[in-house]
Amino acid sequence: MIRKSSLYKKTLGMIAIGLLIVSAALQAQERSQPNVILILVDDQGYGDIASLGNPYIKTPNIDQLHSVSARFTDYHVNPTCAPSRAALLTGHNANRAGVWHTVNGRSLLLEREVTVAQIMKDNGYKTGIFGKWHLGDNYPFRPEDKGFEEVLVHGGGGIEQTMDYFDNDYFNDTYLHNGKLEKYEGYCTDIWFEEAMDFMEDNADEPFFCYLPTNAAHSPYFVEDKYIDPYRDNENIPNAAFYGMIANIDENIGKLISFLEEKELKENTILIFMTDNGTAQGAKVVGDRLDGFVSEGYNAGMRGIKASKYEGGHRVPLFIHWEAGGISTGKDINELTAHYDVVPTLIEMCQLEVQAELSFDGSSLLPLIHGDKANFEERIVITNSQRTEVPEPWRRTSLMQGKWRLIDGVELYNLETDPEQRTNIAEQHPDKMAAFTAAYEEWWKELLPGYEDQPRIYLGHEEANPVKLYSHDWHTEEISPWHQRHIREGFIDNGFWTVRVEESGDYRIRLRRWPEETGLALNAPAPPRPAIPGTSVSESKAGVALNIKEARLNVQDVDWIKPVEGDHEFVEYTIHLRKGDTFLKTWFILEDGQELGAYFVEVKKI
Repeated sequence: MIRKSSLYKKTLGMIAIGLLIVSAALQAQERSQPNVILILVDDQGYGDIASLGNPYIKTPNIDQLHSVSARFTDYHVNPTCAPSRAALLTGHNANRAGVWHTVNGRSLLLEREVTVAQIMKDNGYKTGIFGKWHLGDNYPFRPEDKGFEEVLVHGGGGIEQTMDYFDNDYFNDTYLHNGKLEKYEGYCTDIWFEEAMDFMEDNADEPFFCYLPTNAAHSPYFVEDKYIDPYRDNENIPNAAFYGMIANIDENIGKLISFLEEKELKENTILIFMTDNGTAQGAKVVGDRLDGFVSEGYNAGMRGIKASKYEGGHRVPLFIHWEAGGISTGKDINELTAHYDVVPTLIEMCQLEVQAELSFDGSSLLPLIHGDKANFEERIVITNSQRTEVPEPWRRTSLMQGKWRLIDGVELYNLETDPEQRTNIAEQHPDKMAAFTAAYEEWWKELLPGYEDQPRIYLGHEEANPVKLYSHDWHTEEISPWHQRHIREGFIDNGFWTVRVEESGDYRIRLRRWPEETGLALNAPAPPRPAIPGTSVSESKAGVALNIKEARLNVQDVDWIKPVEGDHEFVEYTIHLRKGDTFLKTWFILEDGQELGAYFVEVKKI
């Protein structure tokens, strides 16, 4: 909550007058507070921008923004998307926020975490998100549970993923708008920007925080041919459609800036542009599929791509532009910075009041922008890609200080002399190794107790009843079926959901093989999704039929088993659940004895 001083007056008349004066002053202050637009592009790397050296791609609007912004040249995120988003929005290292994977129940932002949207909302800002959330699709992890008032998002970590509306294909899709499914006409990126601009226009008279996290340029690489054509048949471009998606994003950024100018919002709007991890398709590497050296495309001289522990996996662009704040001239800032610095930066720029108990792993970048490097010269930044149920020390980790990089605790590089991280010099610098190892061990020891915290999906809560559970969030030793193609092919695996029963009572639980919107029976095949002429959308494979004979449900250490009617859409149980934390697991047993989990489960307190 915002902390405000009380106003004391001796008479009721004086109180009324005083309140009117304070109210007017607060309204004036709110109008002077800067708006904030945070653009987060998916899977676009540092090298996927013309102004950052790429000779093949055309990004004129991003280039223009680059020319009038503070540009952070040594800015780091996590090597994959959900952890980067957790750190960006909370100001905490992703491990502290409980997000160290993109699936398996570990892309859910811990309930205790407070986002920048909540801080903005508590300070009188209107808040909106348009695009990709990827920090939980159930209460209490949804964007509307974390401070966003206007919400337009697709499901999961990308269009076509398990919790996304089935057969969405980037064109004329169905998205969640303030908790309800609605169909939109047009291309996804165009829709995010158009709806975001409507939100800004509706709230032009008061400060707004607009979070614009695009799902592009994440796979699948679907976009109109007109954006792809300029990049076809070029042996230096690994994926023409990937560049085409970035071209569309660039076009939308141009439209956004024109809109801000037309509505006279640009001067007092903080405009931030960044991406969530290294390039996915702008470069190919030899050797290790993630960590190798670039053999094709452009990656700004860095080793590794998306998901890599090397520089190409986690060093990304960050541009900040704010005319009213004196940040409107192109300026490179070369100190080591990170995604968890953005929240403290916005708090200082917007002069936000925060809860006394809130603290951050990052530091405000505003002093750096104004030339004060004192807090950044010796700082250590640690980023990692755990992608496992329980975090492990030094797992795919980069510890950074200045231009030094310690990888996995055993490989040491100095980027000043070895920017591609080709020569391990650990044996030549025992003092550095000892100091960095000690710093890491202290950091790990601090975070270790929090690794036991389980993000739990609420059942029977008034904010979300019924609840839809998705196999994307299974806790499993394998990679859970996170994509609709896994559902189509009948992916054989199983896992459990960590849940919290909010109230004791009777619950209806339905187990499905196909999502509800398809209307498909348990043992039915799914038709292929058609191709779209004039785009890169190709026909999907048909979904296979599974001959399910028996269903099993386990929750609160009790098993329920039922025979399956294959021509029904679901198997239904009505059971009594006690309030408290538990696990929920399902099984479908096939005619040949194979077992898999129910990909889609609906739980409703009745």
